[in-house]
Amino acid sequence: MTEQKKSHAEIVFLILAALFIASLVTSNLIFQKFFYWYPFDVEIFGSKLFEVSVGLLPYPITFLITDILSEIYGKKKANQVVIAGIFASFFSLAIIYVSQEVPATPWSPVNDTTFVNVFGAAPLAVLASMMAYLFAQFIDIRIYHFWKKFTKGKHLWLRNNFSTFSSQIIDTLTVLLLLCSFGIIGWENFSGLLISGIIFKIMIAALDTPILYAVVYAFRKYFGLKPGQEIHERISIELKNDIENTSQ
Repeated sequence: MTEQKKSHAEIVFLILAALFIASLVTSNLIFQKFFYWYPFDVEIFGSKLFEVSVGLLPYPITFLITDILSEIYGKKKANQVVIAGIFASFFSLAIIYVSQEVPATPWSPVNDTTFVNVFGAAPLAVLASMMAYLFAQFIDIRIYHFWKKFTKGKHLWLRNNFSTFSSQIIDTLTVLLLLCSFGIIGWENFSGLLISGIIFKIMIAALDTPILYAVVYAFRKYFGLKPGQEIHERISIELKNDIENTSQ
């Protein structure tokens, strides 16, 4: 692998990390708006089905990115991005808290009441999301690498879907339990939101499998990686070969 390709690998890693953090922080800020994602009016357990938060729109992107990072850059790099996302989320929480305490001017397009209505629940939402996020993302990475090792780097669709399905169910259940416990969402909406959220996330996870295949294929072709091989492994092998050639 040339120095130019190594540089490109670092740039792509930074871009993926930035997309991950942006998706995570955005999902926490916009979660209070709910919409119907299916045109049918269906009720289950007394709650309307197919109602989900707009925060779910960018959130599945984070799981796709961690799968890409796990496949190409390895478990360590994927965990680093997850931890960076945690710091970014809590930093955004601090900014929101300070912004709420600063009084708006009389001519401000967004007054204090409107700001609190939109972002007032964000601190608790971020806390709930982060607790669920910690469970889900680390489980996603661990399950992904378990299946990668078990299948010896084959069957990419298997580890992608198994890891994402499991982590998404855990994430949805945990965050809804916390949001209902904090009083942000009424318990009467719990069952409908849980089922709707799980169905929505599983569908998105299934749909992102072709995207993952396309991205991984492009990475392997460009960086010369074998199936199941990670970039750091390729660099280590090349470095070892260079040392052996130099010593001869």
